[in-house]
Amino acid sequence: MAISKLLIASLLISLLLLHFADADHHHHPPVNSNLAATYPPKKIDCGSACTARCQLSSRPHLCKRACGTCCSRCNCVPPGTAGNYEVCPCYASLTTRGGRRKCP
Repeated sequence: MAISKLLIASLLISLLLLHFADADHHHHPPVNSNLAATYPPKKIDCGSACTARCQLSSRPHLCKRACGTCCSRCNCVPPGTAGNYEVCPCYASLTTRGGRRKCP
């Protein structure tokens, strides 16, 4: 009886910790004394950002379409033609139904 109560208590604590960890991943506006200048974030030009990102792609139209979708959702495109996903975590976290990275 005591073991089952301990098991239930540990499961509840685990679920609570997972809930807080998930809530921590949501984007929050930066803490700044000049919030008017930084929030809401300025919209970027997804067309030119994705053109630059996809310039070396073997399938540029497909690359630009995927990049445009990701850019519109995240308002961010990593610099360069590949990699640099740490600059834009939202962009890096989007996946296809098959679990592959959606954004080029």
